[in-house]
Amino acid sequence: MEQISVFDMFKIGVGPSSSHTLGPWRAASSFIEELVSSKLMDSVDEVLVDLYGSLALTGEGHGTDMAVIMGLSGHDPVTVSRVRIEAAMNSVLHENKLVLGEKKEIHFNYGRSIHFRTSEILPYHSNAMKFIALNSAGTILQESTYYSIGGGFVVDDRYKDGVKNEEANSLFPYPVHSARQLHQHCDHLGLSIAEVVMTNERALRTEDDITDGLKSIWTVMLSSVYKGCHTRGILPGGLGVRRRAPGMHDKLFPDKEYKDQDQWLECLKSTRYEFPEILDWVSCFALAVNEENADYGRIVTAPTNGSAGVIPAVLLYAICFDKRAVGQREINNFLLVASEIGSLFKKGATISAAAGGCQAEIGVSSAMAAAGLTYLRGGSPHQCLIAAEIAMEHHLGLTCDPVKGLVQIPCIERNSLGAIKAIAAAGLAHKTEPDSPKISLDDVIKTMWETAKDMHHNYKETSLGGLAKTVLLPEC
Repeated sequence: MEQISVFDMFKIGVGPSSSHTLGPWRAASSFIEELVSSKLMDSVDEVLVDLYGSLALTGEGHGTDMAVIMGLSGHDPVTVSRVRIEAAMNSVLHENKLVLGEKKEIHFNYGRSIHFRTSEILPYHSNAMKFIALNSAGTILQESTYYSIGGGFVVDDRYKDGVKNEEANSLFPYPVHSARQLHQHCDHLGLSIAEVVMTNERALRTEDDITDGLKSIWTVMLSSVYKGCHTRGILPGGLGVRRRAPGMHDKLFPDKEYKDQDQWLECLKSTRYEFPEILDWVSCFALAVNEENADYGRIVTAPTNGSAGVIPAVLLYAICFDKRAVGQREINNFLLVASEIGSLFKKGATISAAAGGCQAEIGVSSAMAAAGLTYLRGGSPHQCLIAAEIAMEHHLGLTCDPVKGLVQIPCIERNSLGAIKAIAAAGLAHKTEPDSPKISLDDVIKTMWETAKDMHHNYKETSLGGLAKTVLLPEC
């Protein structure tokens, strides 16, 4: 079983997809590291990239081509600007040049260097890619295969064959492999879920680093909501999808005056709303994040890019409308609890839509948010687990069917529904007697994985089934 940190579950990057953008970006970066460590960089004259399965079928709509180019170019998805992305892409598309690892210029022809192998699926995972480095004579210097397994997590063939970092697995004092084990730790130690997770995190980094890192995660989340609520226009990709969050925001927040994000948030917190409007706000927050994501903006995987709007929307609901004092400490604890729930799904099932459909993205994010909100409301560890179970139970079987391979239809709206279900699940869990649930979180995780394995390939982020097949929208 893996040791998964809160900073593995929540990663800062750019849209539109954690598995199809961030994962391939990181894989390309790892390939560069291999070339450097093997002292092969000076001999490389050409790099070829093969994309398989879901990466090939929906890669262009998800920005996979851009991601591998940026990764090979040596750029960091956490800090890179849109200007640098555009410059690197223009160099490849118009000059057939790529600066490998920001060190060596090589010839790189988009049409011949990147191959979308749409009819091939590698056995281990649908999101597979191969990088091949050649010298001037055409001899292969290095060939590596990677798998983007969801949420920006990337593994290579050694992981597929069972070779993992066992030393790292021993660092957590309270390793968690199931919801039952997590509950046992809480009972035995007399700690909350957040406290157990924090204790484990201290084995990896200082408490100051943890709190600073969590604050950075929330800062990017909040910024993505604010930008999404105030940026108008048409999303890229050819579907002509207009950003809706700004229009909703204007109707919900007419004639409000503020100069920046901080004033905006304070204004939100001080305004009183009726219940229907509160749900509209939750939808608006979620839409805002995923419209930013679809426009290649900076967001936080939570646990994926495609589901990045659920957790910020539910957290903002708690901050602005839930009648409880929520400061940075409470936000940090929410994120700690949510990350542990996400890690349980990753260990016991999947967070990859290419492996499990959208239940693995929106379903998992809804379960994470439900547990976090239950914790903020004073819920016990058991009630947090119940909330996560309820949220996922009612996402089981949800397919991934992005129209034209873009993370827009129906992906953006699904974040709104996932957030609202999380709030409902938290409410149910908080009023549930401890001995009444008949289905455990471990049961639903196992069921989700069995459902994923039974799900037809067409409904796993291939754009070959569902809405992607029946809704044929013209190019705009």
